Amino acid sequence: MKKTSRGGPVSGPAATDPTALDAHARDDADDLNEVAGFQNEALPGDDVRNAPPAAQDDGDDVADDLDDDADEEGDIDDDIDDDSDDDDGVTGGIGAPPVQIYEGDNRCGLIAIVGRPNVGKSTLLNALVGQKVSITSKKAQTTRHRITGVRTVEEAQFVFVDTPGFQTRHSSALNRNLNRTVQGVLSDVDLVLFVVEAGKFGLDDAKVLSLLPQDKPVVLIANKLDAVTRRAELMPWLKSMQERRNFTEFVPLSARKDADVQRLYQILKPYLPKQEWFYDEDALTDRSEKFLASEMIREKLFRLTGDELPYSATVVIDRWEEEGNLRRIAATIVVERDAQKGMIIGAGGERLKRIGSEARQELETLMDAKVFLELWVKVRSGWADSEEHLRSYGYE
Repeated sequence: MKKTSRGGPVSGPAATDPTALDAHARDDADDLNEVAGFQNEALPGDDVRNAPPAAQDDGDDVADDLDDDADEEGDIDDDIDDDSDDDDGVTGGIGAPPVQIYEGDNRCGLIAIVGRPNVGKSTLLNALVGQKVSITSKKAQTTRHRITGVRTVEEAQFVFVDTPGFQTRHSSALNRNLNRTVQGVLSDVDLVLFVVEAGKFGLDDAKVLSLLPQDKPVVLIANKLDAVTRRAELMPWLKSMQERRNFTEFVPLSARKDADVQRLYQILKPYLPKQEWFYDEDALTDRSEKFLASEMIREKLFRLTGDELPYSATVVIDRWEEEGNLRRIAATIVVERDAQKGMIIGAGGERLKRIGSEARQELETLMDAKVFLELWVKVRSGWADSEEHLRSYGYE
């Protein structure tokens, strides 16, 4: 993949343009929609924000004022009326720049991916981008930062924002930070993908749904469709979901199936405003290689410790050096207790070595470079409930 200088965004080759959708590509969605009586809303056209403002009649008002002044002073020429008439139709007020209207065919928009923890948001983001930009794990709270993934398909650029799973059970400083991240994302986007597991909807899902803005179009993504053995069982569930909110679209899919991902592009495309792209055509993420390195290490940490290690562990990059095609990285795994430190290091340091080895191999593939990785483990008691520590570790 292509690389930029340190700290810059990571990019790669442009994705292959999807072929025309085959008639059977939307079979699952069409069958479900037909049985449930779901009707899609009319697709939006151009972004209303780009519409030109109505013409103003400021010129006439100015002329009337000047006429009054002329009557009083007696020395203002009647030509003022003629000049002021020329101002009719000017928009934006006196001295305002002309309104720029985008007339191209490109589309671009921000799309938030939200849902409770462990519904497959990061897996979906990686599938949509075509490369791993967000880490995945069965452990809740794998995603902790606002991760942006970019994919350009034909004239449309999709800018996806993966968010942490919204926290409803714990009130630590870390979780409050994660929730602020989610709420901040929702205020900026053009479209929201609300991800749930197909056929399931619990209290945590309901709490997330209640926080979604009413002024944004929301697409219901029924993920993990491959885990549903009897599709007919989805019909009562779908009807109940339609009663909870008037979703703009309902899309059953498996994030691991490329045909489902390509179908989702076509469904989302009309909701993107017509405007210039935000990123280059081959961009994949706005995150730096340094950030991705810390995330890859954290992913291997969670995968190799399983349920033994609480989610309150993080990774800090202490040193980052580039020497041609070599990356020298020193990183620290931060935990809250001594027992967790021993758990990560393992007998004879074997577990820590394996974490480092697997992270290094994936980083070499991601960066197309040789990686030398050093890992350390340190205890910082109470870091997850300290706003100061969170800021020092890079949490927004």
